[in-house]
Amino acid sequence: MTSSFPKAIVFDWDNTLIDSWISIHHALSVTFEEMGLVPWTLEEAKDRVRASARESFPKIFGDKVETATKIFYDTYEASHLDVLTPLPQAKELLEFLVSKGVYLSIVSNKKGYILRKEVAQLGWDVFFQNIIGANDAEKDKPDPGVMDLALKGSDISLDKDVWFVGDTDIDLQCAYNCACYPVLIRPEPPKHDEFVRCKPEQHFTSCGEMKAFLS
Repeated sequence: MTSSFPKAIVFDWDNTLIDSWISIHHALSVTFEEMGLVPWTLEEAKDRVRASARESFPKIFGDKVETATKIFYDTYEASHLDVLTPLPQAKELLEFLVSKGVYLSIVSNKKGYILRKEVAQLGWDVFFQNIIGANDAEKDKPDPGVMDLALKGSDISLDKDVWFVGDTDIDLQCAYNCACYPVLIRPEPPKHDEFVRCKPEQHFTSCGEMKAFLS
């Protein structure tokens, strides 16, 4: 465990600061059905959705990936701003961190322009120095290059004073890949064999618990 207050925190977005499973699962279901595949259940989607579409869709849809990608994003963008749901205490956590002078950014595997629309829709763009999504860097999370963009414009080095906070293994792997402090945030504690190569240094069940810890 680090003993110092973080200089910077890079957050994942989906299901770290907002609950987006309704929109993601709906768009995936429509895409799978249109492509003649059996849709994943919500639980299967939660277990399998990690990488960006440009990384994961070619493996699922093969040579039909362009058609599938268009269906997915057309479906998602049709309603995503109407159902944006911040997770409890997320805004309060961000306000607290800004009041403490912590440098905040987002790194998500959601397409960058969609991500920035969502952050702006909530009025949360005032909290973040950089908002980095899929396709903004040469490679997507967990590639360490995304973290260079997340800290662009600061004089902060990638080390344990920089926390990466997310809800999946790909977030923790990104932290490991750039020698930052990996933090898991989700209601369920880590299972014994879940994060064999990228164990979280800290686990919080909610944004409220993280705020209380840092307070």
